[in-house]
Amino acid sequence: MSAAEIAAAVRSGALRAVDVVAESLARIRRAEPELRAFVEVWGEEALRRAAEVDTRVAAGERLPLAGVPIGVKGRRRGLRTAAPLIEAGCVAVGATSVPGPGTPWQTWGLGAYGRTVNPWRADRTPGGSSAGSAAAVAAGLVPLATGSDGAGSVRIPAAWCGVVGLKTTNTDRAGLTAPGVLAGCAADAAAYWQVMAGERRPPSDPPTVTADSSADTTRHIPTTTPTDTTRHVPTATATSPTDTACDGSTSRTDTDSLSPALTAAWSPDLGFAALDPDLGAIARTAAQRLAVAGVVRLVGAAPHLEDPASAWLTLRTPGADPTPAHRIRAENDRRLDALFADVDLLLTPTTPNPPHGHEGPGDRYSTALTWAFNLSGHPAISIPAGFDADGCPVGLQLVAARGREALLLGVAREAEGRAGLRVIPVPGG
Repeated sequence: MSAAEIAAAVRSGALRAVDVVAESLARIRRAEPELRAFVEVWGEEALRRAAEVDTRVAAGERLPLAGVPIGVKGRRRGLRTAAPLIEAGCVAVGATSVPGPGTPWQTWGLGAYGRTVNPWRADRTPGGSSAGSAAAVAAGLVPLATGSDGAGSVRIPAAWCGVVGLKTTNTDRAGLTAPGVLAGCAADAAAYWQVMAGERRPPSDPPTVTADSSADTTRHIPTTTPTDTTRHVPTATATSPTDTACDGSTSRTDTDSLSPALTAAWSPDLGFAALDPDLGAIARTAAQRLAVAGVVRLVGAAPHLEDPASAWLTLRTPGADPTPAHRIRAENDRRLDALFADVDLLLTPTTPNPPHGHEGPGDRYSTALTWAFNLSGHPAISIPAGFDADGCPVGLQLVAARGREALLLGVAREAEGRAGLRVIPVPGG
């Protein structure tokens, strides 16, 4: 069940939070020896917290995320960050894995049982540093998990595990890191954002998505069917007007729900990244599907940015002279500001490469297409774009002007409902 479905059922009394959390803990116990997505599981505490949620619901509280089990990145510090979600009714079931010591690269995780594996390919990494959060959501252990994104640490594992990953606008550009979430669908990511942005109402039918949207603009998800069940490489099918929505309601497809003025520029490489051609083709096809479905109108070409690698590394190096980094950041800010003055969205592949093996990425930066937006502060979301020939998920990154998370989430929801770009459950998960 999605987070929105769980919350609606708990609020109505159809489910108890205690039972929902107990089922999540049972799934974790079954999966963890192989998946290794958690460093700690808080079983007794989670059940106690779930009982408290049931008590609050029985007392008449309308908790927007009542009884939703979540994974938390960052152990007890992560719990502090997740405090608004817990106040809204979420129940933290454990701390998710992050990279361990000994490697300069961060696209992996170390759980209590060892290295976290990609739910789609155990011989590949799930990405990182929000490794366990992405793996746990993809494997169906929890519908939501928190993350943090300093260079792509939410978006990269979202892409490689085939889930939705939102990086929010950087409020502290000096630190480069922004909060984020890993989710099984865009509506659940929107529920996270609604709570974190300070809205306490339960999710309801959203308004129309337009180029000027500033509210929660989510809609519905279609069903999809794998075309090759031996390799689990899925192809999305058309949605039915009566498909069940991610929030548990029945929704119709509204082909007029997006403004025709919503525009997007496509860039395969931002002007500097070395892109795997097959992966680029999959992401490009996903962008075209958005256009064909009327979700966006592709216009023009995106500007070339200066490669942010040296700037990002300099700003993370104590004692380094930041002057060259500030020059690159200012120039890219200028180019991106000019872009978003003309278009609503920038579309790119989320990563230039597919998930690498557990031995590491070699000399490639998997962050090549993501860390520019940690430097610039723009919000960005990775949504599923498809699967490569090896059965590994590929992500499509959507970037918007600062503060426009709601627009990203609304487009992501329309991408699910109208273009078929949605999360596919891991077989056997």
